[in-house]
Amino acid sequence: MSQMSSEVLLSDSLEAMKKMQSSTIDMVYLDPPFFTNRHHSAINRNRTQKFSFSDVWNGISEYAEFMEDRLKQIHRLLKDTGSIFVHCDKNSNFLLRGLLNDVFGEDQFRSEIIWTYRRWSNSAKGLMPAHQTIFFYSKTEQFKFNRIYCPYSETTNVDQILQLRARDKFGISSYATNENGENVYGGIKKGVPLSDVWEIPFLNPKAKERTGYPTQKPVLLLERVVEISTEPGDLVLDPFCGSGTTLVAAKILGRRSIGMDCSEEAVDLAQRRLDSLEKTESALMKKGRAAYINVDSEALALLGGLDIVPVQRNAGIDAFLKISIGNSPVPIRVQRQGEHLFDAANKLAKASQSKNAIRAILVRTHEDNTLFSEIVLPENIVLVDATAFQVNQTISKLIANFLIAHTATEETSRNHYELF
Repeated sequence: MSQMSSEVLLSDSLEAMKKMQSSTIDMVYLDPPFFTNRHHSAINRNRTQKFSFSDVWNGISEYAEFMEDRLKQIHRLLKDTGSIFVHCDKNSNFLLRGLLNDVFGEDQFRSEIIWTYRRWSNSAKGLMPAHQTIFFYSKTEQFKFNRIYCPYSETTNVDQILQLRARDKFGISSYATNENGENVYGGIKKGVPLSDVWEIPFLNPKAKERTGYPTQKPVLLLERVVEISTEPGDLVLDPFCGSGTTLVAAKILGRRSIGMDCSEEAVDLAQRRLDSLEKTESALMKKGRAAYINVDSEALALLGGLDIVPVQRNAGIDAFLKISIGNSPVPIRVQRQGEHLFDAANKLAKASQSKNAIRAILVRTHEDNTLFSEIVLPENIVLVDATAFQVNQTISKLIANFLIAHTATEETSRNHYELF
């Protein structure tokens, strides 16, 4: 292979690997059949091509033999500095972990990586699956590993982390101090070392890189696998390359790659993807989850005591009530400080219309400074006054009544004195 080449072979992985020279591969990633005992199929977004493969077996023994034969070949092909990453889920992880221990040795186990993601809810009874497993094993103790650092979480006291720590004569870690008893600055930190739980979004239906292949994984996931275990120019192997995501990630990062698949459609697809290198960026990973929390805390505070579901990234709706009217949702919005009631009502009406809401609730927080005393609201809007607004209105009326009564008393007294 050339220095930066990518090769896709139409072949059963076992037969193809038998023809390869030993100790030539730097890293292997495989996303093999998961022992689901189902036929998997999907169609691309243009509905012009259908992809399918069979994951049906005559018992677990057949599947175990199938995987063991290929793991032994992978062990032979890996360099002493190489590693293997095996992707699986609840159907086969127990078996694959045992096979990896047998072929690579329990002492070469490095990590059980958990890929976690948010999925659409379903009606199945029980906990909704939201993760898959990637077993990380090395061939020897001399495996390559590139440490990745992640940003500190929003709850981390970074100012404390930047202080130098030292151990006393008892081995207890504490903040280091100088001769004046002042804390010593430890310098800029790189961040938090990457853990074995990776939150990387699942490919959404509109993602540019989505091809329609049934088991396609995000390029971002495979980039991380490639990045931590190889160096530029290294050779990456994927014996079950499918749509070619591993090969795409390797090429983006400047690694060579070999992919194998027994499906002609998959091989053609992988080759096309290598020519275009589409990758969907994740705003969640770039900005962090906290960046998506943009509900108005003051507005939600006024809804305290109500059974609601807060709404993110919607200028017209602050929350939905956990009840419905005629199978229709009930959105609710709080008038902002300085916002005219009419403007607040229009935002709520527009947003609730797209939700097919029969009724929507607008919470008034203050009196508008307007020449018009009556405002005609959209017909589906129900206006209620916030508690603070009601109290302020009541106090204003009490003060007004007091002043009227006090003025009347003074006027009566003045008239009385004028009589004399």
